[in-house]
Amino acid sequence: MIENLPPCPKCSCEYTYEMNALVVCPECGHEWVPAESGVEGGEAAGERIVKDSVGNVLRDGDTVVVVKALKVKGSPSGIKAGTKVRNIRLVDGVAGHDIDCRIDGFGAMQLKSSVVKKA
Repeated sequence: MIENLPPCPKCSCEYTYEMNALVVCPECGHEWVPAESGVEGGEAAGERIVKDSVGNVLRDGDTVVVVKALKVKGSPSGIKAGTKVRNIRLVDGVAGHDIDCRIDGFGAMQLKSSVVKKA
């Protein structure tokens, strides 16, 4: 347990609290992993962490598998569960779509991390 919790990086609220491995701000609802002395992989403090449907941390260039069938506008079939998507890119997308990728047969599109799992 961390004794001196850092203030919220978004709204600077000092009343943050610890929940499991995250620090949470009660005012704006922002959640983040507190900065450790030995940061893994050279990530900057405050960097956004994207997790898949089962809780694995996703990174740029990962390969993921779609876990449920998805409807695609303009396509009669859609994306089937089990479709492998290679070389994803994490972005700040619209409406929760935080993965930018290219799917064979469909082209470039954005997916939500809640509908994929790391392969």
